[in-house]
Amino acid sequence: MTPSKTRQLSYDHTIRACFVGYIVQAIVNNFVPLLFLTFQSAYGIPLSSITLLITFNFTVQLMVDLLSPKFIDRVGYRATIMLAHIMAAAGLIGLAVLPDLLSSPFAGLVVSVLIYAVGGGLLEVLVSPIVEACPTDNKESAMSLLHSFYCWGHVGVVLLSTIFFTLFGTERWKILALLWAVVPIVNCIAFARVPIYSLLEEGERGLSMKELLGKRTFWLALILMICAGASEQAVSQWTSTFAESGLQVSKTLGDLCGPMFFAILMGTARALYGKYGARIDLIRAMKFSAGLCVVSYLVISLSPWPMLSLLGCGICGFSVGILWPGTFSMTARLLPRGGTLLFALLALGGDIGCSAGPTVVGMLSSLAGGDLHTGILAAVGFPVVMLLGSCALRRTEPMV
Repeated sequence: MTPSKTRQLSYDHTIRACFVGYIVQAIVNNFVPLLFLTFQSAYGIPLSSITLLITFNFTVQLMVDLLSPKFIDRVGYRATIMLAHIMAAAGLIGLAVLPDLLSSPFAGLVVSVLIYAVGGGLLEVLVSPIVEACPTDNKESAMSLLHSFYCWGHVGVVLLSTIFFTLFGTERWKILALLWAVVPIVNCIAFARVPIYSLLEEGERGLSMKELLGKRTFWLALILMICAGASEQAVSQWTSTFAESGLQVSKTLGDLCGPMFFAILMGTARALYGKYGARIDLIRAMKFSAGLCVVSYLVISLSPWPMLSLLGCGICGFSVGILWPGTFSMTARLLPRGGTLLFALLALGGDIGCSAGPTVVGMLSSLAGGDLHTGILAAVGFPVVMLLGSCALRRTEPMV
């Protein structure tokens, strides 16, 4: 924060750069799935192999969540957040270049995903604590608004990519990959200039892994993060199916309508709390949201009308909006010395939930003969635990 080139900039510029950082993460997570059929036809790669790219992406991000805190604390926030953007840009550029350079196109895709997944993992660990460290008046509102930008990024990637493919054809997807790479490159330059603050006061020591694991508050927060991720993705991953059946549209249009409907309402909830959060008690808002999420699961799973199930998906998107950022903010308040390690472990828990939710729904639906409604009904346990855990947070006092 001391270099002279950062003096003319304030923490508002830092927060804006963090907003774009979450858009970058949305790009690296949601661009490649739009190209699955293109990869299949262009490179002759089986669709079963191509879909492994998503699993690989999130597995690498999980590993980064777990292994990065010591590296980040040693190297510093500025250098690491810039590295995250460089890796994201390099991976997107690699998508356009490496499949043709390497002997195996699939190997080129895997290497590219590996590179940008490291960037995405670092962004997930770093962006939230950088915003939390900024001297804002209402950190909960800032955190919620921050996380809304992942939703807007998701919507933007799908919309703008679809428009590009409509105007210029999917065969020019490499040009689009290079265009998306411009976003992290520009934001990397921004992070070289904005002031970056520390979560801890000068001379203050953060909690060690042993100290953190010994705190009941941490374990409660970790359970909440797992349930927040699971509550979100257990429905989000299946919204296109409900859109197809509810609106009687093609799979392509269903893929656009379902996930975008969910993401827009989730982003709206986060933006609303970001604007009005100073007037609303965070734990009360989380309890209301978790309760609304339970209701949405029941509507989705028990409704005999597909259109009502699709509406339930939208309600679910709105209800889960503040659960993830709210848990981040509340835990940072309760464990003020948690530091980078706390945010990394919470991100790890959230990612575990994001993987567990759709898996549970898929497995239980298969056991029920492919009935997706049964899988969603069984997964209602995630928002129920989220509701109970939010109530338990009320009885938790801040720790040092």
